[in-house]
Amino acid sequence: MKKVQQHYDEIADIYDDRYDGNRGKYYHGHISDHVMGVLPRGGFLLDIGCGTGLFVQRYVEEGGRAVGLDISPGMVRHGRQRCPASGFFVGTADVLPFKDATFDALASLLAFSYVPDPEAMLRECYRILKPGGRIAVCTLSRTVFTSIVPIAYQVGEKVGLKKVGVGDFGEHYYTNSEIARLFCKAGFEDVAVSRCSFAHLNLADPVFYLARKVEPFIEENLPYLAYNVCAGGKKPEG
Repeated sequence: MKKVQQHYDEIADIYDDRYDGNRGKYYHGHISDHVMGVLPRGGFLLDIGCGTGLFVQRYVEEGGRAVGLDISPGMVRHGRQRCPASGFFVGTADVLPFKDATFDALASLLAFSYVPDPEAMLRECYRILKPGGRIAVCTLSRTVFTSIVPIAYQVGEKVGLKKVGVGDFGEHYYTNSEIARLFCKAGFEDVAVSRCSFAHLNLADPVFYLARKVEPFIEENLPYLAYNVCAGGKKPEG
């Protein structure tokens, strides 16, 4: 995790540039839509791996309260600038610095794949959720396309490419059944898993716009081709 922290500290100042353009805004917005569809509105949210606070900002704009946690001090600094009324903390997902039954909602966008002990993270998530609270995680999925991504990222690291997420971090790409088992083992119920985002922002413009047009069809009929997997669950009421 030290390597991940160092990478995101180094690119913290340019991280938001990734999502400022048309492709980035669409991609992150599309993922956020999937996550928001799982979570209760108007609650108290923790965003784990919050980055610069993009999802914290959205949750607050839609009527909730939110705080963010990230391993990167640089990212946390930018989150505080983006959402000064929300709290942001530096920390890791396996030991969350919050009391039991604190939050109505938990989210994690594009960070779960970097977590070295996902079972520990989900146990902590279960602990700090209120009974009836919900969790939504969107992360990298294992597909025929993503199988070559780690190799490309390793090459990018060797040539010194300073780009968000580009590096040999040992990230894990999840199947639907794999992430569902983790959620169930942690104690969550009503576990549901889907795939999203066939139009990935790293695609070249012509390919991206074509992928965007067919994305709804892919997600509904050929979900195993989508780049990300989204999992949601609920902490039992009793």
